[in-house]
Amino acid sequence: MMAAKISAISTTASLRDQSLAVGFDPQSSTRSSTTTLSFSSKLNTNLSIRSLETRRRNKSSTICSAIIVENNSEQMELDTSLSPRVNSVKPSKTVAITDQATALVEAGVPVIRLAAGEPDFDTPAVIAEAGINAIREGYTRYTPNAGTLELRTAICKKLKEENHISYTPDQIVVSNGAKQSIVQAVLAVCSPGDEVKSYFKFLYLMLIAHCGLAISHHSLAGRVIIPAPFWVSYPEMARLADATPVILPASISENFLLDPKLLESKLTEKSRLLILCSPSNPTGSVYPRKLLEEIARVVAKHPRLLVLSDEIYEHIIYSPAVHTSFASLPGMWERTLTVNGFSKAFAMTGWRLGYIAGPKHFVTACGKIQSQTTSGASSIAQKAAVAALGMGYAGGEAVSHMVKAFRERRDFLVTAFGELDGVKISEPQGAFYLFLDFSYYYGSEVDGFGLIKDSESLCRYLLEKGQVALVPGDAFGDDTCIRISYAASLNTLQAAAERIKKAILCLKPGVSV
Repeated sequence: MMAAKISAISTTASLRDQSLAVGFDPQSSTRSSTTTLSFSSKLNTNLSIRSLETRRRNKSSTICSAIIVENNSEQMELDTSLSPRVNSVKPSKTVAITDQATALVEAGVPVIRLAAGEPDFDTPAVIAEAGINAIREGYTRYTPNAGTLELRTAICKKLKEENHISYTPDQIVVSNGAKQSIVQAVLAVCSPGDEVKSYFKFLYLMLIAHCGLAISHHSLAGRVIIPAPFWVSYPEMARLADATPVILPASISENFLLDPKLLESKLTEKSRLLILCSPSNPTGSVYPRKLLEEIARVVAKHPRLLVLSDEIYEHIIYSPAVHTSFASLPGMWERTLTVNGFSKAFAMTGWRLGYIAGPKHFVTACGKIQSQTTSGASSIAQKAAVAALGMGYAGGEAVSHMVKAFRERRDFLVTAFGELDGVKISEPQGAFYLFLDFSYYYGSEVDGFGLIKDSESLCRYLLEKGQVALVPGDAFGDDTCIRISYAASLNTLQAAAERIKKAILCLKPGVSV
């Protein structure tokens, strides 16, 4: 009889914000804990299995697993380990909070949900009718992987007329939402970063050596430059690509706009991708053309550096602010990947449709990834998108009506929260978010709740006491702030503002923590 022995590999991973899976867990701030997970077994009694012990210190976890099987049978325990790549990624806090708020509403708790970035308007009728007609006319088959020629041609026309950038249909890939377009772009152009923990790098190189594979130093270099505050998914997308997210902070006093001098000081030969989002989620800031030109001059000095310009909110902009596409700047077309979509401006979040435009070499690589994952986007949604682009310049009257309503809501909230002591506001110039600095109230002790020490505990307090769901700023890289989505009716926002103000007025500002 042959004895079997299995030895496991010790792996170190960064598992941050594990509390997100259960929303706002009051215990999530514990900084040192030990959890023991045991493997179950139906093998014979001479089987020995060591436990898996997880030790978390300062939001960093070391997972050491060892399984030793000594048995005369050929049975073995199932390996349930996960990829270190997945373990390095945080769940989306906006999704977690939105799901938690929805669960509370379904349980009968009258929570006002201002966490999700989803317009409260219905999809314009002409778009909906185009989708319905597509179904009725049997337009329900697979489309080309990159999208229908009809839609890609319409996108090229839109980009030429509205954004002053020229593309051909083979330089466009239509995807299942702009989110997919972004992650495919990151995967297509970024390589594993060499700033990973030394143990992982050692393990990675040992595996390569063992398998007889070749690797160049160049392929180990990949840094994604992300101005903060940022959309929650950007750093996690970089980690999925095994690249290193490099966060460049911007303050509320600078309207949360990236300082070109800071950018220049942080760029290296390993910097591969700069992500810009204008108008911005979560701040609503809009990059003026002059500032973008300064950034472009810095970018031009680095031949490996590409720019991903996320322009999903381009039509939701408030005069006198004006949107500028980064690819339209001199010398930037060749190195810019422009991402846009239909979810925000056209109130088509559930239709799931976005696109990327750029030099054919890069866009073809994005299409290759898509071809092996989801394939082409919905045929029905693509017909609806053609109708959306036919509504007129910048979406025509229907989009203009929505933007007018968003502006009215923004103005109300800026006035309402401006009445609170200590609250700092950078007035949004676009999108439908307000990113407010509430750090004045950190350090407050609340009877029956506890200490408000950061953005997460403040949002938890507002959810429990005010029954309003908001997103803590730490999810976006700025723990001094909280994000309020005003993609809700004015009546809803008025009720939410009253609840928030009432809850805040109960606080006595403490010493900054």
